[in-house]
Amino acid sequence: MDFADTLIVFSTRFLGIFIEAAPFLLIGTLTSGLIEAFISQDDLIRIIPRNVVAASMVGGLMGFAFPVCECGVVPVTRRLYRKGLPAPVGIAFLLASPVVNPIVIASTYAAFHERAIQIVYLRVIVALVVAVLIGLLFAFQKRPDRLLRDAIPALAPAAVPGGLVLAPSLAIAGAAAGTAGSLELDGEHEPPYEHEHAHGHHASGERMKLVPGIRYALTLAGEEFFEMGRYLILGSLVAASLRIAISQDQLEALATGPVSSVLVMQALAFILSICSTADAFVALDLSNTFTLGSVLGFLTFGPMVDIKSTMMFLGVFKRRVVLYLILLPFLLNALIAIWINLNVRF
Repeated sequence: MDFADTLIVFSTRFLGIFIEAAPFLLIGTLTSGLIEAFISQDDLIRIIPRNVVAASMVGGLMGFAFPVCECGVVPVTRRLYRKGLPAPVGIAFLLASPVVNPIVIASTYAAFHERAIQIVYLRVIVALVVAVLIGLLFAFQKRPDRLLRDAIPALAPAAVPGGLVLAPSLAIAGAAAGTAGSLELDGEHEPPYEHEHAHGHHASGERMKLVPGIRYALTLAGEEFFEMGRYLILGSLVAASLRIAISQDQLEALATGPVSSVLVMQALAFILSICSTADAFVALDLSNTFTLGSVLGFLTFGPMVDIKSTMMFLGVFKRRVVLYLILLPFLLNALIAIWINLNVRF
C-alpha cells in the first residue's frame, strides 16, 4: 500500500477501536461517579467476606453487579479502591469483570450457536479461575500505596465487627495473629481526588442525597472520562499501528500445534484490542482455523489485557504492577489453554 492508502486504513482502524471502546469507558466513568456518590464504606464492609479466598471470589463475580468491559472496569476499580475495596478483590474484579458479566455472556452465547453452552462455560470458568488466582497473589501486598500511582492518605478507619477495618488493601493475617486465611484490613482510606474537594468536600464514606448525588456523580464522570480518555486514545493509536505492521495472515501462519496456536491467538487478542462485548464474533470467525484452547485464550486473555487497557492501567497503577497485570494473566491463560488443547475435545 502507498502512504495515502496506509493512512486511510490506519485512520479507519483507529476510529473503529476508539468508537467501539468510548461508550463503554463512558459507562464505566458514570458507574464510578455513582459509586462515589451512593455507595458507602459500610456497603463494602457488608459484602466483602473476611476469608481471603471468598473475598477474591466475590471480586471475580462483581461483574454481575457492575457489568463493564475492559475499558469501563478501570475507572470503576480505581473508584472502588478509593472507597476502601481490598487490593485482591479489586484485582480479581479488574480481570474477571470484562468476561464474567451478563452482557459478555449473552454476546458469546449469541455468537457460537450450537457450541454456545460449552464455550460460555469454559470462558467464564477460565476467566474466573485466572482472576481469582491472581487476586490471591495480590493478597500478600500489605501496602496498597505500592499498587496505585497516587498515594492514598489515611483517614479515619471504618470499623468492622471483630476489630477489623476496611481499606484498599488486604493481607493474609499472619500466624502471630492466629487467623490464617482471613482478611487483615489496615485502615487506610482515600479522600476523593483533589478536584473533588472543590465540589462540596464530599466524604467518600457517606452516601449523598439523590439530586446532589446525581449532579456530583455526573461531574466526576465527566472529569474522569477525559482523564482516562487520553489513555484510551493512546492505546487505540498503538493498536491501530500494530494492526497495520502485523497482518492477521502473518499471525495465522504461525498457528500450528497446541502451544504455538495459543501464543499466537493471545498475541492477536492483545493487538486487536477488541471490546469484550464483541470479541466472540471475531473468535467465531477464527474458530475453524485455530484450536479450541487458542480460541479460549483469545476470549479470556484479550478482555483482561490488551493495548488500550494497558495504557489505562498505566494511568492508575505503578509500572511494576502493570507488568504483573500483563504477564500473570498471559501465563495463566496460556497454561490453561494449552492444557485444554491437549485434553479437551468436543
